[in-house]
Amino acid sequence: MIDQELAQLESVYQTIVDFLVRYSFQLVGAIIIVLLGLWFAGKVSKGLFRTLERKGLDITLANFIANVVKVLFIAITVIIALGKLGISITPFVAALGAISLGAGLAIQGTLSNYGAGLAIILTRPFVLKNTITVKGYTGIVEEINLATTVLINEDNERVTIPNRHIVGEILKNTEQNSLVEGEVAVAYGSNPEQVISLIEETLAAIAEVQQAPATKVGIEAFADSGINISYRFWVPTPLFHQTKFAANLAVFNALQQAGVQIPFPQREVRMLSEQPATK
Repeated sequence: MIDQELAQLESVYQTIVDFLVRYSFQLVGAIIIVLLGLWFAGKVSKGLFRTLERKGLDITLANFIANVVKVLFIAITVIIALGKLGISITPFVAALGAISLGAGLAIQGTLSNYGAGLAIILTRPFVLKNTITVKGYTGIVEEINLATTVLINEDNERVTIPNRHIVGEILKNTEQNSLVEGEVAVAYGSNPEQVISLIEETLAAIAEVQQAPATKVGIEAFADSGINISYRFWVPTPLFHQTKFAANLAVFNALQQAGVQIPFPQREVRMLSEQPATK
């Protein structure tokens, strides 16, 4: 029994020795190829990213391109290393295809997010620091990832939106600014041109109000109780609400100081006396 075990151990030992003798140089060569390939892929990826960044390309797109190139170089390196060992990669490709199919069916939602993220990076409907509105959420684009896009609103809240809910939806991009809309009613006895000029001067005195696009002030409607004057102006997105509130207060104070009457809803009721019936 002991002799048989020793014979088996000797056989295993001899097999290992034969393998090392036969394939040692190939194994060492494959390891060296992999290490050099990883080093080279990292260098190329970093160099490409810096070049694209200097050219002014969007940082998200530049990072994506650099990572794709890195993965391609690593894949080529692995194929060369396997060939060095005399291993055919055909079975691996077939197995990878089967695994990819099963994984794709299991994580369709996640994959659709990645596909939508790739579409966003390539088509660039918005970039970092743009102000977008999608699915009822408005904010400044803080991050663009393959799976999600992160927005920051004026209250410093982070809104994470899966990319599949962005691609194919109605998307509003106002870049760095947001539109503020306001309205005030003045009495019919007021001079509309004077009121419009007064509101324009008041808004122009507010530092946060952008000069371009220009502020627009005009008659919105002729209502039951007065003339509705509407005004529209642009402000930096992080200052949206505080500028809107300050502008409304400034317009109210300016109208009050100018003696312009701001009417309130009124309804006139007339009582008609009933005539006595004649006999």
